[in-house]
Parts: sequence; structure tokens; C-alpha cells
Amino acid sequence: MHLNRTIATLLTSLAMLMTGTSQAGLREEQLAQYASAAKAEAPGFAGFSSERGKLLHTQRFAGGKPDTPACTTCHGKDPRGAGQTPTGKTIDAMAASANPARYADPAKVEKWFKRNCTEVLGRVCKPQEKGDWLTFMLGQ
Repeated sequence: MHLNRTIATLLTSLAMLMTGTSQAGLREEQLAQYASAAKAEAPGFAGFSSERGKLLHTQRFAGGKPDTPACTTCHGKDPRGAGQTPTGKTIDAMAASANPARYADPAKVEKWFKRNCTEVLGRVCKPQEKGDWLTFMLGQ
């Protein structure tokens, strides 16, 4: 009985480790794609900044929808906590530490960048902005 629990615990731990590793790989690939695109836009690009990502997350913008002037409007000031849409729907934590499955699907990340950047900034986010913001969230 004890051996079965030990084996089950080890298998669960191994599965979690492998999932985390594959998610980390996908995240790194996505950041590499953003870096390549950022370098193409601005040859002086020198890498992503968590500080710029934090500023993007907390800054208020006038170009988007009036009811969503900042990312924090819906996602909250603490990325490790849940947020809420204007209609009252709960949004899971944005920080990778609080939500390990977050950012594992590059297509889903792009979908939400397109939607949220348009609503908040009034335009599509630039590759550097995406990379900065994602770097900030992965460090939280």
C-alpha cells in the first residue's frame, strides 16, 4: 500500500515536472519569436524588460475603450490575484507562479494580446511590448 502511494506520488511529480518543462520551452520559444520580430522593427532592440512590462500592465491609456483604460482594470493590480471583467466574470491570475498553465498555448496568448491590446491601448501591441509584458508575468 505504501509503495503504491510512493510510486503514484513519484509519477505525479514527474508528470508535473515534464509539463512545467514543456510549458517553459513553449514560453521561451514565444519570447524568442517576439525578440526576432522586435529586432526586425527596431535594430537597436536589446532585450525584454520586466520593468517595461510592469509599466505597460499598470499604465493608463487613452486610445482604447473608455471602460478599460489599463490592463489592471480587469486583471487587477496584483498579477498573482484573480481579476474580473466589467461583466463580472472572474479572470484567473495572470502571474505564472499563481497559474502555472498560463501562457502554455502560444495561439491563445496571441489571441488575448490582440483582443486586450486593442481594447486597452486602441491598437495592436508591438512585439517588444508583448515580450516585456510576458517577461513581467513570467517573473511574478
